[in-house]
Amino acid sequence: MLGIPDPMVLAAFLGCIAITAISLIYGVVRRNVAVDEVTREDRAWAMEEQRVENEL
Repeated sequence: MLGIPDPMVLAAFLGCIAITAISLIYGVVRRNVAVDEVTREDRAWAMEEQRVENEL
């Protein structure tokens, strides 16, 4: 099958393809689940970062 005579190599090859497909499906399903909120700490960090960038 697929020109690969060793069954272990074939299993590894098919396993890599399967895990890639599973990862892509998982990513598509879960892409909008995380809450994207800006906290006070995030805002303070961004302001400090901007201040440092401006000083350079």
